[in-house]
Amino acid sequence: MSQTDVPLYDPNMLRPIDFSALAGPGDDGHAPRILLLYGSLRPQSYSRAVAEEGARILRALGCETKFFDPTGLPLPDGAPDSHPKVQELRELALWSEGMVWSSPERHGAMTGVIKTQIDWIPLSAIGGVRPTQGKTLALIQVSGGSQSFNSVNQMRILGRWMRMITIPNQSSLPKAWLEFENGRMKPSPFYNRVVDVMEELARFTVMTRGRKEMLVDRYSERVETAEELHKRVSLKDI
Repeated sequence: MSQTDVPLYDPNMLRPIDFSALAGPGDDGHAPRILLLYGSLRPQSYSRAVAEEGARILRALGCETKFFDPTGLPLPDGAPDSHPKVQELRELALWSEGMVWSSPERHGAMTGVIKTQIDWIPLSAIGGVRPTQGKTLALIQVSGGSQSFNSVNQMRILGRWMRMITIPNQSSLPKAWLEFENGRMKPSPFYNRVVDVMEELARFTVMTRGRKEMLVDRYSERVETAEELHKRVSLKDI
């Protein structure tokens, strides 16, 4: 086992999740699919490093994880939807059943890097499927100074806007540069919180996948759909 794969959690305390007890009727039991997004392009990116720690924990819990590298992603409206990086991001969003958003705090807010990724994921349907609606979301913030919750608070609002199910727990890592050594997080209460968040994300993802139509079915959208259908039928009669 390489140094980058050595688990930092206590294997005796990281309890296996009984997915069968959480899953809904008809669930085929496949590994929860989690997409991780991070908000910095720096070679030494702590938002990416803590997301990588989260991914190690998720895999230990039986999840499948994928990352999107935002390098080369154009600004929103700065390129057509057919841009290869935009297509890659949207395909990963469709593949996922849950997400982790990990952002630094920059000038008191989440970074433009993470916001750009989210802005390229449409609320409207792609091939009849809305990429984020009804999917789970976990939030992580890293800071260079004292502990803050500005980025996670903003991302929580954004997750609601994207019609996602944001889990209650979250992680905010102050003075991130002190919490890493040789590219790995040091064992600490901050690391334990990351484990808590990933456990909760895995559970919520299994509990809610396959139930999206039930959980996010909205009266206002049903009314709007009925009105649009009436308009189309009326136009055909003209």
